[in-house]
Amino acid sequence: MAAKQTVLTKEGLAKLEDELEELKTVKRREIAEKIKVALSFGDLSENSEYDEAKNEQGIIEARIAEIEATLMNVQVLDSDNLSTETIQIGNKITVKDIEANEILVLHIVGSKEVDMKAGKISDESPVGKAVIGHSKGDIVDVEAPSGVLQFEIIDISK
Repeated sequence: MAAKQTVLTKEGLAKLEDELEELKTVKRREIAEKIKVALSFGDLSENSEYDEAKNEQGIIEARIAEIEATLMNVQVLDSDNLSTETIQIGNKITVKDIEANEILVLHIVGSKEVDMKAGKISDESPVGKAVIGHSKGDIVDVEAPSGVLQFEIIDISK
């Protein structure tokens, strides 16, 4: 089975690469030092510092493996090739929540880049799925856990 391709923006790719570099250089060294210090305490059978450091090491190594696997199967979006006619991954959109009479600015991104506080929503989220392929002026129904929401697409940009 082929691994699922991950779609990232250029900024998302840079962020992942930076995190990988940080984990491989700084974090690995910090953990190695913690393990070395914990080993100096002697008896490992009751050494919580050692157990904690080994646990942390496992978490860091798992994250490194996850990022490396993602980077092996990544598709980077080129914003120059993005259309502003219909919504696709990478577009920034301005929508109006019709019921709440609220304007929202959202950035449609791949699932690895989601950041709700920054308005970055996944193309796999209910809103993301619903708006993909739509154009400016369209009214889109979104099946949400709270019921059906309606959004009017006001603008599409890169």
